[in-house]
Amino acid sequence: MKVVMIGTGYVGLVSGTCFAEIGHQVTCIDIDQKKVANLKEGKSPIYEPGLEELLHRNLAAQRLSFSCDYQSVKEACAVFLAVGTPSSATGEADLTYLEQAVKQVAPLLAPDSVVVIKSTVPVGTSQRLRQLIQQNSSSNFYLVNNPEFLKEGSAVEDFMRPDRVIIGHQEECAAEMMDELYAPLLVQGNPLIKMSNLSAEMSKYAANCMLATKISFINQIAQLCDRTGADIEEVRRGIMSDRRIGPHFLYPGPGYGGSCFPKDVKALIHTAKQHDVPLELVEATEEINHRQKKYIFTKIESYFNGDLAGKTFAFWGAAFKANTDDIREAPALAVAQALIEAQATINFFDPEAGDNFQAWADSSPATKGKVVGFNNKYDALNGCDGLVVMTEWREFRIPDFHEIEQRLNRTVIFDARNLYSTNKVLASGFDYCAIGKYIPQNKGLK
Repeated sequence: MKVVMIGTGYVGLVSGTCFAEIGHQVTCIDIDQKKVANLKEGKSPIYEPGLEELLHRNLAAQRLSFSCDYQSVKEACAVFLAVGTPSSATGEADLTYLEQAVKQVAPLLAPDSVVVIKSTVPVGTSQRLRQLIQQNSSSNFYLVNNPEFLKEGSAVEDFMRPDRVIIGHQEECAAEMMDELYAPLLVQGNPLIKMSNLSAEMSKYAANCMLATKISFINQIAQLCDRTGADIEEVRRGIMSDRRIGPHFLYPGPGYGGSCFPKDVKALIHTAKQHDVPLELVEATEEINHRQKKYIFTKIESYFNGDLAGKTFAFWGAAFKANTDDIREAPALAVAQALIEAQATINFFDPEAGDNFQAWADSSPATKGKVVGFNNKYDALNGCDGLVVMTEWREFRIPDFHEIEQRLNRTVIFDARNLYSTNKVLASGFDYCAIGKYIPQNKGLK
């Protein structure tokens, strides 16, 4: 099937490449000429495990191509809209780029083609875009919502083995075409769930906000564990064994970040306000997460009795999660900002997000010159007053504690990801601060 993917951001690039991998003829279109030129050479603009290998293979097989020209829309059976819908100043999803893409696509649509909204959009957007296409196209078309559920760091695997594929539609023939398009991914019995366009739009936001709520919930319980002496790792094991709760998204840490949860939580709150339906639980989720991003900073500040001026801290990790180079809304940004405001400086190492984190630091006079990147996790420790673990990269999980001790000025670890065994860290001679873990020493620190 001939497929066009509008947008080569995270969702568009992964989806387009994976559709080519299962045999479809895919053209990915983007207005960024430099990005398209790099993609034609097999250079991915993002780090995602397995993606670049698929990119090279499908370019070589001529199943995948990239262009700034929209002419391939004329021959496509399905045209996917995968452009960004960022948060506006009010938290509302900004549909400007999506509407611009629709206006480019609509006049070129082949008769009976399916326009697929892959972007995350507020409830009712499909109705709005249907009218916009009708105003700019003389062809009969079908409009489908097909929200993505890709996790950064495992997006290729998520696409190839989906938990479910959601299709929002009005016409059954459009749903049948989507069924055919996804058929190679559904042979293991993974469900394709059909529903209305409105329900599909709501499902995407409800799913992300539910997951964000689980993260904020476990982080609040972790804070309570810090005050009461309970251990969040023991508590987590106790509650996740309940099948009604399960283990997923119940890992305490520095809060959620990335491109999806923050903006989707804001967008659903905004939609609810438009319909006069208060979403207190979702609003609380956002507020808790905002505070959680600086929770490890409060532990650093407490440990040093508020005197951080002139001190240097080593960050292991800057990305909002492992296996990605994405620093959007990353907790490391909030902690770095707070430390710099307290007149401290930062050394850091991240295996993939280093360039992005350095670019963020260099973009503002307030942080420029206060953040220094290193090519080795141990070199980043030299002369520092403490190690702050911000991202759960595998290479950070089993470090040489003796090497850490030799490099640091002060033998203290602030573990925002709870990566380490408390007993092992203490036995190695370190002071240790984590998120909600019971730590018997620490001079009464919480």
